[in-house]
Amino acid sequence: MRKSQDEAAVLDPHPSVRFHVYRSDEQWAWAIAVSIVATLRRDLEQRPRTRVLVSGGTTPAPVYQVLSKAPLDWAGVDIALVDERWLQPDDPDSNARLVRENLLQQNAAEARFETLTRAGRRIDEAVNAANMHARLAPALVLLGMGNDGHTASLFPRMRGLSEALESPSHYVAVDASGCEGAGRWTRRISLTPKGLAAARSRMLLIRGDDKRRLFERAMTGDDARELPVRIAFTTPGASLDVHWCP
Repeated sequence: MRKSQDEAAVLDPHPSVRFHVYRSDEQWAWAIAVSIVATLRRDLEQRPRTRVLVSGGTTPAPVYQVLSKAPLDWAGVDIALVDERWLQPDDPDSNARLVRENLLQQNAAEARFETLTRAGRRIDEAVNAANMHARLAPALVLLGMGNDGHTASLFPRMRGLSEALESPSHYVAVDASGCEGAGRWTRRISLTPKGLAAARSRMLLIRGDDKRRLFERAMTGDDARELPVRIAFTTPGASLDVHWCP
């Protein structure tokens, strides 16, 4: 959507951020899906397989439903997760379950899905496996943002947050005990800034006025310990495309 110069100045105060505004949920979902397909298709022209990291939560589900119908060489696409609760992949509250039910359908059913958890696997083994898969750099990372400013499973003031932010690994295990935004799922596996830096493209999907105001506040600073979503635009590498609708 085209923006006036005044609107662009308000929405894009950070040089690494492009803010895209849509009038409706439907327009928002379709535009994001089209952009994702274009990114993956370009990557498949350069290498035999492409990889995309996707987020859980309710926000991206409509995008995944549209994306699942897209014409793409899905057999050459690896889909992995930005983060996961320490739950089995078929648990109703897992991110893997949401992705299976909303994205791995129709045309996208041919994609290869990498879950972060597996029956009989310890959390340290799961993290090691995730870091092995991460050797194939993602073409795209799709991020979300919670009402507390968390992204992936990196929560404000979380125990061990500084270590996670500075980790040389792409994925780490985290303990979100005491973090309201984590709910009852305190043991998790999360992407780190190191993992995000490897991506060729980044998107942040948000909806609603409250999240827009929160993200605009995030762009006025750079302390990811206060608002971890700041890693989306302060981590060196690709610029960030933010897609928002009311």
